[in-house]
Amino acid sequence: MQGTTPYDLRPDPGLPVPAYWTAHLVGGGGPEPAGGSPAVRQAAAGYWGRRGLWTDPGRIVAAPGAEPLLLAILAATGGGLVLARPSAAWQAPVARLLGREVFAVPTPAEGGGAPDPFALLETVRRARTEGADPRVLLLSPADDPTGTVTSPELLHESCEAAAEAGLIVVSDETYSDTRHDPGTVLLSPAEMLPERTIVLTDLGGSLAPTCCPVALARFPDSDEGTGLRERVARGCAEMRAVLLAPVASAASYALTEPDDVRAHTAAANRLHAAVGAGAYRAVTGAGALCRPPQAGFQLYAELTSHDTHDLPDAPALERHLSLRLGRRVLGGHRFGDDPAALRVRIDTGPLHGGTDQERRGALDAIDPLEVPHVSQALTELEAAFTELTAG
Repeated sequence: MQGTTPYDLRPDPGLPVPAYWTAHLVGGGGPEPAGGSPAVRQAAAGYWGRRGLWTDPGRIVAAPGAEPLLLAILAATGGGLVLARPSAAWQAPVARLLGREVFAVPTPAEGGGAPDPFALLETVRRARTEGADPRVLLLSPADDPTGTVTSPELLHESCEAAAEAGLIVVSDETYSDTRHDPGTVLLSPAEMLPERTIVLTDLGGSLAPTCCPVALARFPDSDEGTGLRERVARGCAEMRAVLLAPVASAASYALTEPDDVRAHTAAANRLHAAVGAGAYRAVTGAGALCRPPQAGFQLYAELTSHDTHDLPDAPALERHLSLRLGRRVLGGHRFGDDPAALRVRIDTGPLHGGTDQERRGALDAIDPLEVPHVSQALTELEAAFTELTAG
């Protein structure tokens, strides 16, 4: 990774390609209509409806990945982007491609995904006083990089602050279906601020393999939402950011969530929960600080004392751990954090194995931590952090 710019900044789920995806990857090689075919949008409407968000198919846009979809959304809204700090590493660069300002607001100590509401209001007030134009707040109820789920109280307060500041909310819910404990309460800003929330989800979080990018946006049921949806669909058409027919066919099937799809996602979440807990014990057992992961396949670790190691900053820690572990480990500077803070995101997916056969073995195991290659990977992870903390 040294000397290069990684193009895929999302956590790696470490899963084999689902059989249902391959089976339904059919149809011609041409593109779908801009914004998605009626079949994709109808399936997406049902997907959100099962989660308590009634959705008209005409208020949905589909695109090949969350990055071009967010790009089209920001082009349609205008103004700057407000992010929680830390935030997903791919989000700020999309805004900067448009020349938009990015305003980072710290998250509270208890979890990521949403900014401190008082700091949010102060950041927006100060930015506007200085002539800037923040217009969009991007939240992540199930968060990358921290792997935490935003509490309903914090999410509600952040939405209230966004409404007071006149911000449009974009809710990145890519990892909302990956809760490790189904009893963890996870809400959408669209339930709290329906008239001003755009829901964004990348199916690579749970339903689709990451090699076939598919993302969806759900727009508010309002005149403003209608206008935004039309401008975003037009922007996707202008960028040729449209799904290929075979990918749309597989996505339409996955979004209906029949038995085979639900069985796969349930097994994947059990695997993410088990390996995430094992990775958390490994890094905290070695002396690092980390919040327990609640969703996704990542955790965010911090080394606190400069007296116990020779690494000066997060870029150096990224290089060291990437070389030591033989896989990508992203430093906190990529998520908007202070480069001087020794923080890194650990993707737990690579611990499942390096081949589809190994990943399938981890996915099918009753106890993934007893699978030899998973156990060995966790041992290596703990050893790498112990070397740093032992001094």
